[in-house]
Amino acid sequence: MRLFGIETEYGIIREDQAESDPVVESMELVRAYMSDKFEQTWDYKGEDPHKDQRGFSVHGLQQDVEEEQFATLDAHRPFSFYEMKSDLVLTNGARFYNDHTHPEYSTPECSTLKEIIAHDRAGERILQHAANTRNATLGSQSVQLYKNNTDLHGHSYGCHDNYLISRTIPFDQLSAGLIPFLVTRQIFSGAGKLGIEAQEHSYEPGVYQLSQRADFMETELSVDTMHDRPILNTRDEPHADRTKYRRLHLIVGDANMCEFSTALKIGTTQLVLELIAQGAAPQFEFSDSITAIKTISRDLDLNALIPMTSGKSLTALEIQSAYLSAAKKTLAKQDDDTDWILTNWETTLDLLKQNRTELIGRIDWITKHWLLESFAQDEQLEWNDPWLASLDLEYHNIHSDRGLYLGLEQEGKAQRFCTNEDIQKAISHGPSTTRAGIRGLCVKKFRKEIQAIQWERIHLKSLTQPQQLDMSDLFDPAHVARLWHKIDQAKHLADVL
Repeated sequence: MRLFGIETEYGIIREDQAESDPVVESMELVRAYMSDKFEQTWDYKGEDPHKDQRGFSVHGLQQDVEEEQFATLDAHRPFSFYEMKSDLVLTNGARFYNDHTHPEYSTPECSTLKEIIAHDRAGERILQHAANTRNATLGSQSVQLYKNNTDLHGHSYGCHDNYLISRTIPFDQLSAGLIPFLVTRQIFSGAGKLGIEAQEHSYEPGVYQLSQRADFMETELSVDTMHDRPILNTRDEPHADRTKYRRLHLIVGDANMCEFSTALKIGTTQLVLELIAQGAAPQFEFSDSITAIKTISRDLDLNALIPMTSGKSLTALEIQSAYLSAAKKTLAKQDDDTDWILTNWETTLDLLKQNRTELIGRIDWITKHWLLESFAQDEQLEWNDPWLASLDLEYHNIHSDRGLYLGLEQEGKAQRFCTNEDIQKAISHGPSTTRAGIRGLCVKKFRKEIQAIQWERIHLKSLTQPQQLDMSDLFDPAHVARLWHKIDQAKHLADVL
């Protein structure tokens, strides 16, 4: 069983204002997507970010302090917390809401690479539609959205990939097998960035690096996400039966524009998790993981030797090759997705060694570097020129007339993984093989009967006794199909409970 999803926080600006309020702008953007009056449906009571996968709960997080500060700052606003969140559950099973200073889109749970790519791209279209509606109200094209991870002024926002895994895997085994992979996967999953942001509010221009998030990683393991950002987040919110499952919530990755990069990032991580579950993952331990992730990000030649606790030093390419070899030996010929991942993982590592220009349109950091380098040569610019930094940002613009990546895609210079028809379907329909399809169908048919929604359950309005649709263990595609049919035929959601 495979289940994964992507949460993306988007950068948002108002070009007609020197200083806009990102909280208000994010709220207005989400609400612009609604066709009727906003009614809060998300169930926040089911969330507890203090539980740690290592078996304990923390009393307080740094983000709790920040949330209290936000609450004080927001006290003057003429709307409630729930209105400010403007939390929407869409008919495709996704979640779209205001994460205080950023609009965030969480894809529905997906079980195939084609599904996750289509739904990630559907998120771009949904947000741009909301921006178009908002701009029509403003009478301008001033609201612009960026699928990236930094404002290039020392502030980072995340793209989180999530995976359902068995709780039987010991956490020490999980972290030991996964951290070396996560530190080095940026050689094909990095979004590319011009400049270094060594600390908050700082920016050093001129240096091009592989990853946008590497600068902001501060520790190996932590339950926190906004401070002391970890390579491996330990938050224990499975959104499923807690006795059986964990949800691996990774905050270390970049937001990718290239479909190929996203597919390879999600696909290889899934295979490594399967290796770990079988006790077949290669064993590496960095002397200093935080130094390693930053060193690799700033090494365009991919030759940097990273010290290991064993006394050896290895390159990121060597470490990735070891994971690939283990996956080929253990996981080959399972299904079409696995075959695609193994083939393209190997091809990508070979091209990174020999001819990376063939990865233009497939790997974001290579594609963006090629664009910036070409422009710098044509205009005779130094790499610290602010013009290049602005082009770095525009690479991630999701407006089809402005986004540099989207321009390459329209010219046929980017490798596609799904079709525009796949994306269009994903805007309104959830995956048919996962509980997300059930969630989306319920929202489409029975919105007025729903009191609140969480990922794993739907609470119904009731004048007598509380009723809920529990999907905390709904992962068998056959069970999903049977429930989907019942709900599709029902006149009321309560009829299927």
